[in-house]
Amino acid sequence: MSAFIVVALAVSASAQRPAGTPAAQPTPVPGAQAPATPATVALPMSKMAVIYTDLFLDQKTGIAKFNSVITKLNNEFQGLKNEIQAMQTRAQALEDEIGKLQNAPAGTPIDQRALQAKIDQLEQLKKDIQRKSEDAQASYTRRRQELFGPLQDEIGKALEAFAKARGINVIIDAAQVPLLYAADSIDITRAFITDFNSKNPVTAATTTTPPE
Repeated sequence: MSAFIVVALAVSASAQRPAGTPAAQPTPVPGAQAPATPATVALPMSKMAVIYTDLFLDQKTGIAKFNSVITKLNNEFQGLKNEIQAMQTRAQALEDEIGKLQNAPAGTPIDQRALQAKIDQLEQLKKDIQRKSEDAQASYTRRRQELFGPLQDEIGKALEAFAKARGINVIIDAAQVPLLYAADSIDITRAFITDFNSKNPVTAATTTTPPE
């Protein structure tokens, strides 16, 4: 409001000044420097885009290399997965046998030593399953990082090149940052996936399981 009043007063005073009368100029002070001219600052022009990286993993429309790496990873651990499942099946069978013996009708002869042996076997089998499952999970996580780390770096560099080639200064990952609204026109997800897949085709070497 005060700024508006100052402007209004300045306009009023100018209107009251007779035509042709120059405006009063401030008297220069001897030895004083002339006021510096304000420097012009160039404001950056930004072009923003949005991408949904979670769609990279779509099996049908995502980045093909991701799917091939997942297939390769699962193939490497399929044998171990089958082994653990077989142990779990055996443990369930033992548990069922023990349950039948323990719940047998009164008077049914039961070999207590055999029953205890089954109980001990089941307990040991459960420990083996837990240990093998934990080791398998750790190995899976480590191998997953080995396979996905280089691919993620490759995608990151490709995305940077994609953005620079199109004058994009900022890319927001909408899969990580909540957005209230984003126009479809700034969504580059499909365009980038198509561009990456065309330049990085999946080869047989990508899905080949290395020898043990």
